[in-house]
Order: sequence, then C-alpha cells, then structure tokens
Amino acid sequence: MFNLLRMDLYRVKRSKSLYICFLLLMLATVLVYGMMWLLETPKGQEISLRIGMITPQEAAEAGSILDGIDSLGFFRQISLDGGMYNLIFGIWVMLFVCADFQSGFIKNIMAMHQNRWNYIGSKVMTTWIVDGCYLGGHFLFALLMNRLFGNLVPYAGWEDAAFYLSWVWFVTAAFASLIIFICVLTRSVAAGSLAAVLLGGGPVVMTLYKIMDMFHMGDWLEYSIYLTCAMGPQRYVSVKDLYVYAVGFGFLILYSMLAGIVLKKKDI
Repeated sequence: MFNLLRMDLYRVKRSKSLYICFLLLMLATVLVYGMMWLLETPKGQEISLRIGMITPQEAAEAGSILDGIDSLGFFRQISLDGGMYNLIFGIWVMLFVCADFQSGFIKNIMAMHQNRWNYIGSKVMTTWIVDGCYLGGHFLFALLMNRLFGNLVPYAGWEDAAFYLSWVWFVTAAFASLIIFICVLTRSVAAGSLAAVLLGGGPVVMTLYKIMDMFHMGDWLEYSIYLTCAMGPQRYVSVKDLYVYAVGFGFLILYSMLAGIVLKKKDI
C-alpha cells in the first residue's frame, strides 16, 4: 500500500487540480475579507458610499456583523459552516479518483497491485494528507488576510484552533471517503461532482433535516457529516464535545469499507 501511496502523492504534487482548488479557497477568503472591510471599517465605508454599495442611512444604522466573532469563528463561517470547503475539496477528490477510471490507469494499477484494499487505503490516506494541508494552509491564509485587512476580528486562542481543526480534519476526511465510495461505485465524473455539490454544499441534508424536523425526527441528522461541520463545537468545553471525533472516525471507516467492498465486487 505504501508504494501506491508514494505514487499517489507524487501524482498529486504534480496535478494542477490540487492548486486550482486551493486557489479557489483562497480567492473566496479574500473576497469575504474584502467585503467585510468595506462594510465594517470607516475607510471601507467611505469607499462603499462612493461606489454606491451602501447608502448614508444604511452606513449610519448598520450594526457590526462581526460582533462576538474571532478569527476561528470567521474562518469556519467562510469555509466549513456553509459547506464551501467540502464542496471544493470534494470536487478535487472526485477529479483525483475518477482520473484513474477515465484514463484506464486503474487497469495498470490493479495489474501491479492485485489487493484492491491497498488501492482504497492509498486513496483515503492521500486525501487525508491533502485535507490536512488544505485545512492548515487555508486557516493560515485566513489569519494572514485578517492581518492585512487591519485585524477585522480578534485572534482566537491556539488551543481552540487546534481542537477545532483536529476534529474538522477527521470529519472532512470522512467526506472524502464518501466521495471515493461514490466514484468507485459509479466511476462517473458527473455522479462524483453532483455528490460533492449536493452533499458537500448541504442542499440534500438541509432539505431532509427541515422535513424531518417538522415531525420532530430530525435530531439524528445532526450527526451527519454536513451538520457536524456546521454545528460542531468551536472550543472544547466538556467530554460531550468529543462526539465529533466519533462521527468523523465512524464515517471514515464506514465509507472506506464500502468503497473496498464495491471495488472487490466490480470488474475493472
């Protein structure tokens, strides 16, 4: 498996999609910080008034959108809470996995490595490593933007940041394993893309949650990948907050096992 992992990491390092998807995350972060600077700072409001973005009455009456939000809370609102991170990361995972099937390279891999569990293990570990780099790099970039835009929000403590990023790493890695399972099952770029948008962006889960909540049956969906990312704890308060690790690890194992079973059952 480690030979496959080395090969996958080499391919990832040379792939354009890895850098394009991360660039999209950075671009979205710059846009959000820029928008908040225009709305929240006196200098920004002057520019907003000049270009007609807001009226003088709106500028006088507007309260601060960022009250009570620190750098960690702002980061999660930009990326994780609304599903943007999982959507973009899921698209990269889809491109990474489906490339093997689209190019026929999977036949060469299976000819050299007949144990198909090794293939799934390599894909899961590669996406987990990339996920960690994406999360860490994105968070550091958000801190840099906060600095460049005049410290729009106060900085969070490193303990809170470490706790939040560690459990999010587990849960987003579980989402990557879900996309791997769908790609292995369907071998379709369209199906993988649709899954990244509908499951990563939250339309399916939120629609189902609202319907189930009308009948007071929606609580179990709070342990889904999407709602765990959106509603999970930002800081550690009690042992109950550790449920997020169980959610991430549980789904990671479940979807990895399903992907391995499907790959063993289906012809290459």
